[in-house]
Amino acid sequence: MMDIMTDELSWQSQQETLVLQGELDRETLLPLWQQREALLADKTCIDVSQLQRVDSSGLALLVHFRELRSKQGVTLTITGVSDRLSTLIELYNLQQIIPVETASA
Repeated sequence: MMDIMTDELSWQSQQETLVLQGELDRETLLPLWQQREALLADKTCIDVSQLQRVDSSGLALLVHFRELRSKQGVTLTITGVSDRLSTLIELYNLQQIIPVETASA
């Protein structure tokens, strides 16, 4: 049996950007979800370049965050999308909902 180490999810607020770090998955997203209103209040960008892993639950959360801000009249940009996350976005056919701004290599 393998031990699976899970990195916790953390975030930092930097002006209009919310920077996510660690892993964004069904095991770690609850605290972020619970604080979404306060965390997103003045944000126009989410930087996901420091995430090691995002699963479909994490992707759904990002979609929800964009929708939440859109209802408030704000376009929320998601930057630093990794190849793996970009593939997940394509698999779910979400390119129109999450326009991918890939991290420059």
